[in-house]
Amino acid sequence: MQITHFGHACVLVDTGAARLLIDPGTFSSGFEKLGGLDAILVTHQHFDHLDEDRLAPLLAANPEARLIVDVGTATTLYDYTHEVVAPGESFSVAGASIDVLGGDHATIHPDIPIVPNNGYLIDGTTLHPGDSFTPPPGELDVLLLPTGAPWLKLSDAVDYLRAVEPRTAVPIHEAVLSRPAMHYGVFETLGPAGTTVQVLEREVATKV
Repeated sequence: MQITHFGHACVLVDTGAARLLIDPGTFSSGFEKLGGLDAILVTHQHFDHLDEDRLAPLLAANPEARLIVDVGTATTLYDYTHEVVAPGESFSVAGASIDVLGGDHATIHPDIPIVPNNGYLIDGTTLHPGDSFTPPPGELDVLLLPTGAPWLKLSDAVDYLRAVEPRTAVPIHEAVLSRPAMHYGVFETLGPAGTTVQVLEREVATKV
């Protein structure tokens, strides 16, 4: 498994069989030049997870790629052919098996409506939870760990990391932080003894 972090929530997961781009949003960059994608997966409709202005050229450069989204995002995509998946469903892309987890975005504030949120579990080993602390159904090799957000408290992220106990935690969703390294250090200090926190160099494919 190779993972490339394009900043914030956007990652390219290369399973060796499938190339899956997840959450190409406005706070991310570098994904625009990608080719050979098998699918683009969107966890939810917020702009930092899907930049529609850059979606058209990305799809044009990857004409065979499937665009797979949650039910909330589907209501905003009028100009793009897409597939809709919901928690409890499973599907496959180019030999990779993907289970859809979760259901709802974490609460930002009681006055802000909660939107649907998909977590994507890839080949039973790697989880992108979107904007939630979605629990996986079993042990994980890799957890893409939300690090900073209006809905996120650092202690809750640590508790999520402890509950999941992945082999490797890759911090993502950090663009709102001025010093994300402070949070990474807390994950390393307070995370489970058997978990390695691996901060990825941006736009570099890394084996995890």
